[in-house]
Amino acid sequence: MTDTPLPSSNAAADSTMEGASKIHDTPPEHLDEAQPETQHEARLWRDDGWTARVIKNEDDEGWAVAMIKDGEAEPALVGPWTMGRNKKDPKPLDTSAFNTLVKTASEVLRRHEQQLRAQLHKEVRVASADGNNELDITLDIVPDEDEPYALLTALDTFGEQLAQVQVAPNFKLSKASAAAWVENEFRRPG
Repeated sequence: MTDTPLPSSNAAADSTMEGASKIHDTPPEHLDEAQPETQHEARLWRDDGWTARVIKNEDDEGWAVAMIKDGEAEPALVGPWTMGRNKKDPKPLDTSAFNTLVKTASEVLRRHEQQLRAQLHKEVRVASADGNNELDITLDIVPDEDEPYALLTALDTFGEQLAQVQVAPNFKLSKASAAAWVENEFRRPG
């Protein structure tokens, strides 16, 4: 059984606690469900799977904007935000600014994904064992928290998989190590 909080006679306390209880009582996975799909306010703009929130910049006296993709816990982009005409309050968000922020934040995420893919995927081309064809040898690291590993794969010129073995996540893929694996008839490298 849960107790229902009773209204307080202190209106200021109620308004401060109301926002806090919504943040702390709602599990993170349900925060997006409780929020409206589209919201256009001066300091909060939610649309097209993104939320732009104008916040006080803790590093100086200005303002910042945080761009958060729906379903993500951390912002994809945090950057400085323009002061309003009174040089005290932030400039209100608008459609044009929001679209620019979405484009910039999407580009940041795309670059991050490309960088992560480059770290987790390596590829070299070597001659086949008979020397008549070329093979693409790939190394894909699986960053499992408990037991990370990597998959070493040989593909023919048509992209058909010829062999695949599991190796240590710190396996160094090079032309030499790939050629040695091919010459060793795709046995798991020691």
